[in-house]
Amino acid sequence: MGKQAPPGDVDDYLAAVPEEARAALADLRATIIAAAPQAVETLKYQIPVYKYHGDLVGFAVQKNHLSFYVMSPDLVRARAADIKGFNVSGGTIHFSPERPLPAPLVKKLVKARIAENEKRAREK
Repeated sequence: MGKQAPPGDVDDYLAAVPEEARAALADLRATIIAAAPQAVETLKYQIPVYKYHGDLVGFAVQKNHLSFYVMSPDLVRARAADIKGFNVSGGTIHFSPERPLPAPLVKKLVKARIAENEKRAREK
């Protein structure tokens, strides 16, 4: 059996995700879009990434978990109390379909990333 073709867009990506993970990632996608309607949805390294003054956030399905790429280890450390109970690796939060990230937490993190990226853009 050959390799599966890379996804063309985020809809294709989600269609290829195992069914048990699809709803959690679709909900995460909707929350990101609601929190950052100005962000551009794209695929980078074949995973969904949202861009606003650079990479904002992203997500992916892994073999043993789902990942929310906050793309800011400093922000993840600063919000450690909010993220307590989830596995963290640098600027990434790992979660499961059975225990998805709460929408208010995702919104808070996305808004904080918007502020970080806007600040960096102003300082250029």
